Amino acid sequence: MQITLLNYTELKTCAHAIRTCWQSFEKGDNGGERDKELILRVGNKFKHASTLEHLYYTFYIQGISRATLQELARHRISSLSVKSTRYTLKELKNTESFLPLNTQNLFRAKEFLVFTDNELVDRASVQALENLRLLLQENISNDLVKFAMPESYKTELTWSVNARSLQNFLFLRSSKSALWEIRNLAFALFESLPQEHQFLFDDFLQDEE
Repeated sequence: MQITLLNYTELKTCAHAIRTCWQSFEKGDNGGERDKELILRVGNKFKHASTLEHLYYTFYIQGISRATLQELARHRISSLSVKSTRYTLKELKNTESFLPLNTQNLFRAKEFLVFTDNELVDRASVQALENLRLLLQENISNDLVKFAMPESYKTELTWSVNARSLQNFLFLRSSKSALWEIRNLAFALFESLPQEHQFLFDDFLQDEE
């Protein structure tokens, strides 16, 4: 998978929101150490997490499976704009067959599928991919063909989320009990955050090992 941070809110905006409550703007330092300490204390330590909703992050997430997309969509509050299967299945229609299931064709299939490292599962996914390709050759509408898409089919999306919701996501999905792919996504999202913002999320990441 590939994660690109497209945009984010500056820390001084969150600090301004917090200082609005006490009208203590003169104590701010434009997102510096005093503002960071304030955000950490009010938002994390004192649990006034609604103040963190003023911080927004927008990521471009590429190369995750539809299975992980389904789990990602369960999280609130966030906005998702997802690659359309209706308009983009032509990328598969114009390819050559993935059969026989040899090394070369399995490698080609990785352009479209997320592999699990389980040979039986991965081969079944490639067979499903081939079935999907054959359906497209029959000129069946994409709206119908997509019902035959395997869960491993790759997709991409633009995802916007506020800091409070991102904390919740990272805590739940960095757990060892989370689906391995969305767990990898959680750590990748954290690493893509601006370094000066990571202090807000350090305590929400579970052990990576």
